[in-house]
Amino acid sequence: MVVQPAVKKETMHVAVYTAIGTVLMFVVFAVGHAVWPDYVPIDWRVFLGGVCGSIVAVLNFFLMGLAVQKVAGEPDEDKARLIMKSSYQRRMLMQLLWIVLAIVCPCFQFAAGIVPLFFPSLGIKLSGFFPGMRNKNTKSKGGESG
Repeated sequence: MVVQPAVKKETMHVAVYTAIGTVLMFVVFAVGHAVWPDYVPIDWRVFLGGVCGSIVAVLNFFLMGLAVQKVAGEPDEDKARLIMKSSYQRRMLMQLLWIVLAIVCPCFQFAAGIVPLFFPSLGIKLSGFFPGMRNKNTKSKGGESG
């Protein structure tokens, strides 16, 4: 399957949102550690958890994009619905397994591993408030946001 340019472009946007969110999360951990050093860690486990959680978050979005791409070319509506349902279930299982690993494995700081899973959705929602943030070269036409 050839990845459509729109899937690549949107995945790149999500990767940027997730990276920005993860860096901000690291800053929050650092400030929290400065204020409450006994309660908020800032060590390699925080960074490993954040990076791995970010990878899972972006991979989840990319796999969703591939499923949508596949469904768009599917003429049978029932089969298309089954493809999307199956994709959703596999992606949720992937995230659930990551959450369990982030909590159970001592090499990850669990909160730093789980929080990045929320950054793609947050970034997409915030980009809706700032249409020019995503496409600086396109102009808004008659109420459409870009």
